[in-house]
Amino acid sequence: MVKRKSASNSEEGWNYEAKVIEIEGIIAGIEAGELELEKVFDQFAKAVEYLRQCESFLQQRQQQVDLLIETLSDE
Repeated sequence: MVKRKSASNSEEGWNYEAKVIEIEGIIAGIEAGELELEKVFDQFAKAVEYLRQCESFLQQRQQQVDLLIETLSDE
């Protein structure tokens, strides 16, 4: 089976679970209130990008699941 990759998560070694952990770390850092305001915005922007990558990944997997279900229904 061919593995498709989107532009947002095409890097080798991209891992959904690892990105979720990074997002959680960013959120914890922001909530701790120990970052300078500029750093908060930088970290927030990074978290949003990671969330977009995760959403894209999940959408791709949902399409694959839908296709597999459709294939099974056709048999």
